[in-house]
Amino acid sequence: MIAFIAGHGMHRMNAYVHEDIPTVVFEEEHADSWKDFVEHAKAAGVSFLTMSEVTLEKRDIEILIEQLRAREFPDSDDTPDIDDAQYLVNYVGKTGYLQLGFAYNGIMFIYETSTEWYDRFQQLMESVSDFDSIIVDDPDADE
Repeated sequence: MIAFIAGHGMHRMNAYVHEDIPTVVFEEEHADSWKDFVEHAKAAGVSFLTMSEVTLEKRDIEILIEQLRAREFPDSDDTPDIDDAQYLVNYVGKTGYLQLGFAYNGIMFIYETSTEWYDRFQQLMESVSDFDSIIVDDPDADE
């Protein structure tokens, strides 16, 4: 991918474009749609693309499993989320998410793609975050 971008005479800058920036999202039509996106950037005359990728780290899985175990009931035998998290170890060191972008006329054009396993990882992380944000009303706390 990096060679393809360079082959089109463009530079690559490691950067992530946040959701609060005005964007146009490129719709993926096939597995190599990112190449079409790079060619659109070249046609627009841009000199560089932003690129952000997420590689799954072993520590990410360890933290996720710890948080999932902390929210499980002590006598619960049903732990499908923990099983899913443990299965994700197979993807450690692999890229699960990629974002390419370029600015044109004040708007960021974005290409994003992710793997199914990365989407599952994100779901599990959100479920832990949602669980942690639940506030339990403690009637004794007012005393």
